[in-house]
Amino acid sequence: MSKSTKLLVAALSLTMTAGCKPLDDTMVAIFGRSMRDSPSFDPYENTRLPPENSVSFSSGNFPGAPGEFNLGQPERADIPAFTQMDMTPIGVGNEVVASLVNPFAGDDEWALTRGEEMYDRMCAVCHGLDGIGANAYIVARHPVLPAYNLAGARVEGFSDQYLYGMIRVGRGLMPEYGSRVTHFDRWAIVTYVRRLQDEFNGGGE
Repeated sequence: MSKSTKLLVAALSLTMTAGCKPLDDTMVAIFGRSMRDSPSFDPYENTRLPPENSVSFSSGNFPGAPGEFNLGQPERADIPAFTQMDMTPIGVGNEVVASLVNPFAGDDEWALTRGEEMYDRMCAVCHGLDGIGANAYIVARHPVLPAYNLAGARVEGFSDQYLYGMIRVGRGLMPEYGSRVTHFDRWAIVTYVRRLQDEFNGGGE
């Protein structure tokens, strides 16, 4: 075995024995950052707001029409910005939330079909396939975690705009889904939740 080969084998052996430490030490020396003491974040933690006028990762959530894809433009000007602070009074929200317009008011066929698909995918785990929180998947795994009933009379009294707002920015234990559910899909879910309430006939809480 040649001298150079022996040196290469020795270097590889040292690297394998030491793991990633030599490479990480080099990165610390160059960039001042280490993967060994990087900060950890909770799943729904949002530590910093995006820069003003930036195009967010979720900008595709604001396409021009149902079924279209957004190609990177910022949020549409006709959709006002709001936060959880705007979600009062409960069930209605402030004037910003109340000003939202549901493009699928009524039994829109596309919205009901798409709403069922998105509801089953994103909402049923915590609210139940039938909108009854007690029937939700999460109850069996985490019995102490409250699973909110969407089919009952209380939520039936919430406005469409308020339900949209809850999906977009969250409220209480519910995290925001604005970064995961598109603008039109949010309204489709609202439309489908109304169907669940009709089927439940407004009973229960």
